[in-house]
Amino acid sequence: MNAAPRGGRIASLHPAYFAMVMATGIVSIAAQLLEMTAVARLLFALNLVFYPALIAFTIVRVARYRDCVIADLLDHGRSVGFFTTVAGTCVLGSQFVIVARMWPPAAVLWAVGILLWAVIIYGVLAVLTVKEHKPPMPEGLSGGWLLSVVAAQSVSVLGTQVASGFGASEPLVLFFSLLMWLGGGMLYIWIISLIFFRYTFFVMEPSDLGPPYWINMGAVAISTLAGALLTAAAPASPVLGELTPFLKGMTLLFWATATWWIPMLVILGVWRHLIRRFPLRYDPLYWGAVFPIGMYTVSTYRLGQIVDVPELMAIPRVFIWVALLAWTATLFGLIRDLIARHA
Repeated sequence: MNAAPRGGRIASLHPAYFAMVMATGIVSIAAQLLEMTAVARLLFALNLVFYPALIAFTIVRVARYRDCVIADLLDHGRSVGFFTTVAGTCVLGSQFVIVARMWPPAAVLWAVGILLWAVIIYGVLAVLTVKEHKPPMPEGLSGGWLLSVVAAQSVSVLGTQVASGFGASEPLVLFFSLLMWLGGGMLYIWIISLIFFRYTFFVMEPSDLGPPYWINMGAVAISTLAGALLTAAAPASPVLGELTPFLKGMTLLFWATATWWIPMLVILGVWRHLIRRFPLRYDPLYWGAVFPIGMYTVSTYRLGQIVDVPELMAIPRVFIWVALLAWTATLFGLIRDLIARHA
């Protein structure tokens, strides 16, 4: 949150800063699932500060610095950052379900997430479609575009988690969550095809391979989580019951894709920072790199609950420490950045 009380910093607040809520929330959930309760609750408490603070900053920004918000909406790189608002809202809702065991706030956040998703997905894509001046694909396309997938799947995940609290309407809620999962999966196929084309047919500079490219993995990791939860909820829905083999197959496909991306992203990170010596300094977009690591931890844990492969459970026990280390390093970078800016 490099938006300190001074207005200039609120004006320049990156739309993707809600990735901090996403990262903190998913690492908290991973810790809870792996019985690290104290860590999970601490991160939940922090998110109860981060989320309303970012909401307040965003409201001030819209009210007082509307030109900056409009400029972000028209920017192919920054506009997709608004999708983190949807995902951050729904991940916080998932924390209420998993960590706090509180259904009403989670249900409210799910409703807010649906509304935000509808406004942002159609608003951002419509603006970028009709605007007259557009950048070349290598300049305008990044892994950040996959935040649209993460937003859709976060709505699906939270919807599946709160569905049982809606009583007789549970099958309808699960059906809606299924549609969001399928739509998000199709978005991933569309966007990752363009990203892969850019990787292999355009020259890549170190500055091009920023933290958002970790969302290549994070988008299919959350798709894995959504599919695993839908599969587990199949007994409560006739539609899901009929689709159980399909759900399991697609969930495994998403997980295999997420797993494939990890070595590739590590190799590219080594090339960027060690070979090309691109400086490693704090950037709010690094929260978008923490989130995929935490999400891979949680999605693998949930996948292990629906398939008979006990060895899968060894993966989240390792990745939770990687996620905690990445989250801590990014928070440390944020604190150093704030201190430097105030010095």
